[in-house]
Amino acid sequence: MAAMISTGCSLRGDAGAGVAVQSSLSSSASSFSGCLIRLPSSPARLAPSPFRVSCVMASPSAIGDQAKTGLKDFLHISDFDKPTIMGILGRALEVKALLKSGNRDFQPFKGKSMAMIFAKPSMRTRVSFETGFFLLGGHAIYLGPDDIQMGKREETRDVARVLSGYNDIIMARVFAHQDILDLARHASVPVVNGLTDYNHPCQIMADALTIIEHIGQLEGAKVVYVGDGNNIVHSWLLLAAVVPLHFVCACPKGFEPDKKTVEQARRAGISKIEITNDPREAVRGANVVYSDVWASMGQKEEAAYRKQKFQGFQIDEALMELAGPKSYFMHCLPAERGIEVTDGVIEAPNSIVFPQAENRMHAQNAIMLHLFGL
Repeated sequence: MAAMISTGCSLRGDAGAGVAVQSSLSSSASSFSGCLIRLPSSPARLAPSPFRVSCVMASPSAIGDQAKTGLKDFLHISDFDKPTIMGILGRALEVKALLKSGNRDFQPFKGKSMAMIFAKPSMRTRVSFETGFFLLGGHAIYLGPDDIQMGKREETRDVARVLSGYNDIIMARVFAHQDILDLARHASVPVVNGLTDYNHPCQIMADALTIIEHIGQLEGAKVVYVGDGNNIVHSWLLLAAVVPLHFVCACPKGFEPDKKTVEQARRAGISKIEITNDPREAVRGANVVYSDVWASMGQKEEAAYRKQKFQGFQIDEALMELAGPKSYFMHCLPAERGIEVTDGVIEAPNSIVFPQAENRMHAQNAIMLHLFGL
């Protein structure tokens, strides 16, 4: 029997169910813009999974404006429409299942190279991009904080044009959001936002993928973020401007997310958006309770001050009990155990932080496949 992956993806628990995967996906790639892929079952290609994937094909009229679906770069989730975002997530499920099956025949990035610019270091971003690109046949080049010094040693517009001449795609993890905008403006190849001080779209795509796998659907999920109104919150808000969610940010006074981004999400009119200073009330009935460090990279000199201001915002076992027995815990990592979250919460059975971390690779592979039109 065939499994189908589409924009209307839903996952249903079914012990022993699996996702059947073709030995090569090249023939299905072109149909994914229409958000329907049919994967014939084959015992040799069966990847064990606790979920059955069932989907509904989007009608052509639902695919939306090509200006929204065919953008060169991946800078903000809200740059894309819902069918495109859900299509990328569906593709991530498909390619993840293929890799989990042990099949390495799908090599769409063969002969392609990716330049990875890191203005700030990272374990997950580097390893997930580099490994994912390699597993699909490509080669990634790491350019650390001292290799380029973009904007200091060399202007961003020059870096963009030089790297475009050598590579097929550029990923950048930077501080100032303007840097990623300038890089994309001057590059002739796709640019992927690996993180800026403003947003972190690849992380939230991985989070969305994880929610689909564990809850069964993304639409309508109640996600409660407890902590600083930072780039993770901004990315959730931008997702909520595209996909219907109930998103709550519980943060101390003075640490709220960017007002314009909150308004953008509310103005879209499809999600319920709440900003509150009461974490105990916020988490009730949550599908997901989410946290991040209180002092991000570049804010470590504020760590002691923030620790004082964030008293009462630690996610501990008592707070998770208020959320309810069906609530999952998520964290983008790295975590400061004993600060924003207790060790017991991270290690609890309902913690999905490590599947969430692994999904960075699968979500990013799907993003790059979309940008390449593969």
